[in-house]
Amino acid sequence: MKYFLDSAKLDEIKIAYEQYGFDGVTTNPKHIMNSGKSFKQAITDIANYVVDKPDFPVSVEINPHLETAPEMVAMAKEISALSPNFVIKVPTNQQGIIAARQLEQQGVRTNMTLVFSPAQSIMPGKIHAKYVSPFVGWKEDYGDDGLAYVKDIVDLYHRYDFDTEIIVAAIRTAKQLQQAAIYGADIVTCALSVYEASFSNPYTDLGLKTFQDAWDHTKGAQ
Repeated sequence: MKYFLDSAKLDEIKIAYEQYGFDGVTTNPKHIMNSGKSFKQAITDIANYVVDKPDFPVSVEINPHLETAPEMVAMAKEISALSPNFVIKVPTNQQGIIAARQLEQQGVRTNMTLVFSPAQSIMPGKIHAKYVSPFVGWKEDYGDDGLAYVKDIVDLYHRYDFDTEIIVAAIRTAKQLQQAAIYGADIVTCALSVYEASFSNPYTDLGLKTFQDAWDHTKGAQ
């Protein structure tokens, strides 16, 4: 199980890599906006930071207004040329699939994003996309089970031996993170705050307090 940070904030990326040893980063236009930087400046700063980290992939999304495969391919190549770490996020729709297939054939790694059903996940596996990103939180916002279909995707990928890695995205709680791991997803990606919440448990705090009191009582500190 790999941990990717879902953010475009350089200070958070540094914490994730340097303190926790995370495995990669995913960004999207909303994360770029939240970084307070322009698109070009945000991805340039990230590219400069990861220049000596060859095994630290960074997913960068193309302009979501692009509607045709040729447009998507052109921008994907422009972005990927900025850093060998960059993986290009392409929407999982008809034109996106055409674009991603061409990009993978030309050596540009892709992350097929905005996947919301097992059926939608099949083509990314067939075209050997580097990653496929089913979204959890968005589905659950509208009353759907956001995790059951992740298990179906994992089962499909194992059945057909697809080499595409599954990134469970839009995770918002430690429970969702835990369930994605139980279902066998390759990667989870979420905010730093979600990861840090998963590191803790009130029972751990209770146990630590119990041991601290016992330590003090026996003068173990001396």
